Amino acid sequence: MADKRDYYEILGVNKGSSDIDIKKAYRKLAKQYHPDVNPGDKAAEAKFKEINEAYEVLSDSQKRSRYDQFGHAANDPNGFGGFGGSGFSDFDFGGIGDIFESFFGGSGFGKSSRRGGPQKGNDLKYSMEVSFEEAAFGTEKEISLNRMENCATCNGSGSKQGTSSSTCKQCNGSGQIQYKQSTPFGQFVNVKTCDACKGEGKIVTDPCNTCGGKGKIRKSVKMKIKIPAGIDDGQTISLRGEGEPGAKGGPSGDLYISVRVKPHALFQRQGNDVICDMPITFVQATLGSELEVPTLDGKVKYTIPEATQTATVFRLKGKGIPYLRGNGRGDQYVRVNIEVPKKLNESQKAILREFAEKSGDEAHEQRKSFFEKMKNALGM
Repeated sequence: MADKRDYYEILGVNKGSSDIDIKKAYRKLAKQYHPDVNPGDKAAEAKFKEINEAYEVLSDSQKRSRYDQFGHAANDPNGFGGFGGSGFSDFDFGGIGDIFESFFGGSGFGKSSRRGGPQKGNDLKYSMEVSFEEAAFGTEKEISLNRMENCATCNGSGSKQGTSSSTCKQCNGSGQIQYKQSTPFGQFVNVKTCDACKGEGKIVTDPCNTCGGKGKIRKSVKMKIKIPAGIDDGQTISLRGEGEPGAKGGPSGDLYISVRVKPHALFQRQGNDVICDMPITFVQATLGSELEVPTLDGKVKYTIPEATQTATVFRLKGKGIPYLRGNGRGDQYVRVNIEVPKKLNESQKAILREFAEKSGDEAHEQRKSFFEKMKNALGM
């Protein structure tokens, strides 16, 4: 008894730790040293045994109180259900069965699973493509979806009309079979799905001709989906209860529609704003001009001032994407780019040369400023 390590030290917690902290510490260590995770590792087996012994005492308020007062002497080593002997055969897993169930797939440790209760149906996923404008202003789409549905002939029971299913004799209606499994630590009570009724607890003796006793059939269903204005690429629409039907009175699953927005030839989206690049001529930029600007609402007129520089951005307020949840819209930003003509005849070139001679550097302030900076930087 004197050689035993302190239980708090084993779990790595302080003496004043709460029950929740102790349980968290136990979960972490039990998962780390469980024999299923460390097959054939004797040191891990010993550690696992030590962890369980500590938790069995510290998780019980009365045993923990006695241990805090008297240490290991407070409890007879033989009273721990075989920790001083052959293993865990009499160990009361009680409240820790759910811990191992979550770790190792519900092997049980004496704890029954919840398969017998209502079960929610499967969720479904669907991918949909919409245009840039449809995403901006919303639309309604009809989709065709294949999903399981309750058989209309038997109302989902699986039995022919006028008959009913019988309780499974192998599991007595529980849907599960319990069996004992020997381990290096004793015998554990495991639970598995009843293979006779497939976990349903009932057996269809006279099956429905439509669904063959399954209670469900696969059908192609058409439904109309509302795409909200302002939805963005990659966002998801969730429709509650439009998935597959549940079992044993459980609710139907949900339908999740992933939306993909097609790229637009003119517009790019940034949040709720729209960006549009628009080419203009040298003359329009120099003298100013009234432009016809494309927007999601159609063409609008916009006047640019004289001496507009390339990459200048103009704002069209309220011409962007509607807000998905709320009123109002984003803005449209028009970025103008001056297009330099590639093919000029001799007459046009002559006019430009004459313009360059008459204007000089005074007409090009940015160019003049650049060369002045270059002279200063290079000491020219």
